[in-house]
Amino acid sequence: MVLAGKRILLIISGGIAAYKSLDLIRRLRERGASVRPVMTAGAQQFITPLAVGALAADHVFTDLFSRQDEQDVGHIRLARDCDLVLIAPATADLLAKMANGLADDLASTILLATDRPVLAAPAMNPKMWAHAATKRNVEMLRGDGIAFVGPMKGEMAESGETGTGRMAEPFEIVAAVEMRLHDGAKPLAGKKAIITSGPTHEPIDPVRYIANRSSGRQGHAIASALAALGADVTLVSGPVTIPDPAGMHVIHVERADDMRDAVLAALPADIAVMVAAVADWKVASASDQKIKKHPGESLPTLALTENPDILKTVGHHTQRPKLVIGFAAETQDVESNARAKLERKGADIIVANDVSPATGIMGGTRNRVKIIRHDGVEQWPDLDKDDVAVRLAALIAEQFKQG
Repeated sequence: MVLAGKRILLIISGGIAAYKSLDLIRRLRERGASVRPVMTAGAQQFITPLAVGALAADHVFTDLFSRQDEQDVGHIRLARDCDLVLIAPATADLLAKMANGLADDLASTILLATDRPVLAAPAMNPKMWAHAATKRNVEMLRGDGIAFVGPMKGEMAESGETGTGRMAEPFEIVAAVEMRLHDGAKPLAGKKAIITSGPTHEPIDPVRYIANRSSGRQGHAIASALAALGADVTLVSGPVTIPDPAGMHVIHVERADDMRDAVLAALPADIAVMVAAVADWKVASASDQKIKKHPGESLPTLALTENPDILKTVGHHTQRPKLVIGFAAETQDVESNARAKLERKGADIIVANDVSPATGIMGGTRNRVKIIRHDGVEQWPDLDKDDVAVRLAALIAEQFKQG
């Protein structure tokens, strides 16, 4: 495990994003880290110390003047007895205290006393993040050596506003922790990756189209995980309702033909991960007018033709990336169908999953995959799609480490 034996001091400050810290604790501990939590008074208005302590399996520190915790100068011990101090969420108020050297509660006192690396995951209203005072504070903190992950662009939970201010997702924060604890090393720095994501929409007429239930969550998560490891990522996305990931070039397409053209235009690359659920067929001759329904008339006939096979095209291309990974969404004979696809498409790895309606994977937030290689099969447990992405990105980084 990458974080085995690492000690993380997690400072949770007050904001609606504090609820994400519960998932963050779980993910850090799954990777072998121990987590010692510190909660501000504001954080305790959103989540309870009981929940935080249960997930961290450790005492939760809340009070600078606690007789029990401070009998051995506890805030100094906390500031030093760790490998990294992580602030998630980091509010505008706490960033301002840090920038100006204030120490009026346990969290800010620890931050002034620590000599360990500090990583902050800001979360606040977009107007607050864009305010000149916050910009000034962040610039000062960066100069002081504080590292940041996020914030991201998206819809704010508390106000419905859209802008930059969302806390980075837990899996992105974990990746940033790993890099910070390894001297900022990014194992995929200098590598170029092409990711496809989401469905394609194949027009029948100007109103109707052929599509599938892909949400794009898995492909977008993989793109983010690879970018977090330093890869130069081009994401070719079909029509989805989720926001674009930060830190990469995103190309929006509708049809399979457009997706193929965008992928080929992005070559050469080192890595290709073809996650998109591309429609197998398209209408041979789409109507340029809406097809009308008339009582008594026979139903219109739709002549179908095959769409381009993007994975096969990339797998056998003269500029084939060193590592080509495809996805196989199956409803039966998952492993045998995926293995046949591995051989036929010229891929190095096929990530196979059962997308039968009962699994809820298509359009859902979880996934259960098998990693199919030429030399064997690895079954992964049921995971969040974000966790699948992080594990796949780590697998890709290991492939390049091995040469």
